[in-house]
Amino acid sequence: MSIFEYNGSALVAMVGKNCFAIASDRRLGVQLQTIATDFQRIFKIHDKLYVGLSGLATDAQTLYQRLAFRHKLYQLREERDMKPETFASLVSALLYEKRELAKDFVVSGTASESLYGACESMCKPNMVSSLSLD
Repeated sequence: MSIFEYNGSALVAMVGKNCFAIASDRRLGVQLQTIATDFQRIFKIHDKLYVGLSGLATDAQTLYQRLAFRHKLYQLREERDMKPETFASLVSALLYEKRELAKDFVVSGTASESLYGACESMCKPNMVSSLSLD
């Protein structure tokens, strides 16, 4: 088993027309043993930017802290929030590899194979949200 599968996780994010959705499980486990059912995997960077982190729990928490810190520095220097494209470049730089930007959906975690098939069948171009957050 890979260390990235040690705590387990499942994340899915989709984009539509003027909307997005991001979801995750909240289970924190050590292999087959459940430790908690309220573990945070989706983090708010600012009102229009969220990041979902799967994998080893301590790595996800550390990466979020670094990303939040870098965003605060950017806010102080630029006097505005980061655009998603800028944030994606920051994440790529922190992870030391080039990331491809998905146009419709992305999946992550130990359930990614199942989630990928579900997203392929349900995701359509320019989907419209039926929920109102007003």
